[in-house]
Amino acid sequence: MIIRARWLAPMDGRCIENGAVLVREGRVVAAGRWETIAGYGTKEVEDAGDCVLLPGLINAHTHLELSDCTPGQRPADGLEGWLTRMLTRTRIDVAELEGKSARACKVGADQCLRFGVTTVGDISRQCHVTRPVLRNGPLRVVSFGEVMAMAQRRGLLEERLARAADEACASEFLRIAVSPHSPYSIEMHGYARCLEVAKQRGMPVATHLAETISECEFLERHSGPLKALWDSWLSWDQQVPLFAGGPIRMAHELGLLDYPTLLAHVNYCDDDELSLLARGRASVVYCPRTHEYFGHPPHRFRDMLAAGINVAVGTDSCASSPDLNLVDDLRLLHRMHPELDAQTLWRMGTANGAKALMMDQAAGTLAPGMRADCVAFPAADSDPLQVVLESHVGPCGVWVAGTKLP
Repeated sequence: MIIRARWLAPMDGRCIENGAVLVREGRVVAAGRWETIAGYGTKEVEDAGDCVLLPGLINAHTHLELSDCTPGQRPADGLEGWLTRMLTRTRIDVAELEGKSARACKVGADQCLRFGVTTVGDISRQCHVTRPVLRNGPLRVVSFGEVMAMAQRRGLLEERLARAADEACASEFLRIAVSPHSPYSIEMHGYARCLEVAKQRGMPVATHLAETISECEFLERHSGPLKALWDSWLSWDQQVPLFAGGPIRMAHELGLLDYPTLLAHVNYCDDDELSLLARGRASVVYCPRTHEYFGHPPHRFRDMLAAGINVAVGTDSCASSPDLNLVDDLRLLHRMHPELDAQTLWRMGTANGAKALMMDQAAGTLAPGMRADCVAFPAADSDPLQVVLESHVGPCGVWVAGTKLP
């Protein structure tokens, strides 16, 4: 089967006019000009028309189980106050919480596909509930089971890690991964155990890192807004270890930067920390609309890209972003940084995302052997990738394994 379009952007630096992709058994066999691909002799042709055809988009960081939330006004009390409210919403009957999470997960997955996202990195605290919802696709998911184990909850580490790393629901569409949540919710030993298990099983790892400036104060002195958050829940103890140097240096000490770890946010990063990231293998996932929502200072993603760090884009959740429309995050970046090449931005939502999720051998580009996951956006002009960024159009077609979704 051939998918044909006015433009083809396989994410290898080219934008091919009159392009096409040859698909067999759900994989890309060839991608290039129509005249070349037509020479393969395949009679079944699906013409997408005046559009640009790209790899399916990759939302490298989101929380599907929060898709029933709305962000509301920017929180005056910052991330810490927002976290308090998010924790409060989970203080309900277990069965009610699980049902709520399952329904929201389905809503989020449907929304992703509608916006042209075919692969996500999903952080899930309720992974025992969300994975059965997601295991049969058509959305491809790297499911990061979230692990929290600090202070009076450190004894729950092994139980929570076992649930996060449980591969019972693994499938063609669902890959199991682990996520030690953050430096203010899991201790260094817990990070080390999560990384150990991930290495043993070849699993991706993700963590929220340098999301708030308060992380440094919390790690070094057990003070500030994050400590106040612990005190409000009456579960602190004095055995939590201190670490001087901030969250990025902590990640370096633990070996997280030597593994292809996905680092969500990294909103606060000095020059020395940027050098540490550049020497390692970790990827950074920047969530532009969430970053703007919380009013963080300008993100250093351009410096990171220039230093050779793999930077992808994510939406975060519907609790801090209007929706899961990844293209709107790319559009915000385009408005903020019009000097950036459109290919660079689109790669942050495709190929770079695949690398961040340890899926770059299967997704993110339209090259031979890759999964034939595609998205098309209306675009007839000579610079289609920029045209889409400067419009409000949604996808006119989404394909998973070469099959167009309804």
